[in-house]
Amino acid sequence: MSAVTVAGQGAGAVSVVGEVGRPQQPLGLQSADTPLGRARVARGWSQEKVVRALTLLAREWGWQIASEPSLKVQVSRWEHGVTRPGETYRVLLSAVYRATPEELGFDQTRPGGTGTSTKSLRDRVGELEARLELLTSYLTMAGGLPS
Repeated sequence: MSAVTVAGQGAGAVSVVGEVGRPQQPLGLQSADTPLGRARVARGWSQEKVVRALTLLAREWGWQIASEPSLKVQVSRWEHGVTRPGETYRVLLSAVYRATPEELGFDQTRPGGTGTSTKSLRDRVGELEARLELLTSYLTMAGGLPS
């Protein structure tokens, strides 16, 4: 615990005097502990500000993107790792945050997921084709498929 004095004036002023532990972050600046969420909070931005920045940049570039209410939901889902932004949004987010895709976590595999490299997809397709051939031969031997 440490003694902290914080003062402010006007709307949104905060006054804390005395012994305090680790303060709770204001709700507008909380995020999931992901690279994308941390990038937003590090800049002191709310999700609404991110949405507005994405909208303005897309408009300037002449790109079609989702509506602002839809983007608000998507930003939250991206920050929490529920879904991953598509290529258009990865480019926009990188530009808005002035960060590389790697810094925003776009190069990482989803937790519990598999990579989507061409090699890994080719390997997976090969495995599935081998299983299909094996199952087909079993069914043919059992009289389930005509030869």
